[in-house]
Amino acid sequence: MSPAMMVATLGGIGRLRPAPGTWGSLAVLPAVLLGPSVALLLALAAAVAGWLAVRALPQDGEHDPGWIVVDEAAGMLLALAALPAGAGWVGVALAFLLFRAFDILKPWPVSWADRRAGATGVMLDDILAGAMAAALLLAVRAIAPGVL
Repeated sequence: MSPAMMVATLGGIGRLRPAPGTWGSLAVLPAVLLGPSVALLLALAAAVAGWLAVRALPQDGEHDPGWIVVDEAAGMLLALAALPAGAGWVGVALAFLLFRAFDILKPWPVSWADRRAGATGVMLDDILAGAMAAALLLAVRAIAPGVL
């Protein structure tokens, strides 16, 4: 497997069925244990590495193949970065559910980004879904401190 394919599939996780995007999102959940700053740095690293990997892959005509899951990892990590250090399972579950909902339902601006071509489109829709989930999580933290 090429290095680009390893990154794009998160070491093959993108080949799991059913729902490879869900598997890709689940794979990075342990990063919450490292704290919000590390999760944010990992999100940035996944976004850059993912964009470079997707650009390096041969184009087969499919807009956003399901087996590419590094985009889900980047978005999920961004959502996790909005949780406080030591967040419990409720916060992690809420981050996961919000991110997956935005990723699947594709409200604007996620839908706009999903229509972009190439590596930018593949990565940006999930990054925006993660940012929207993070914004909601930060709002919950502001409104109800200690809930997450």
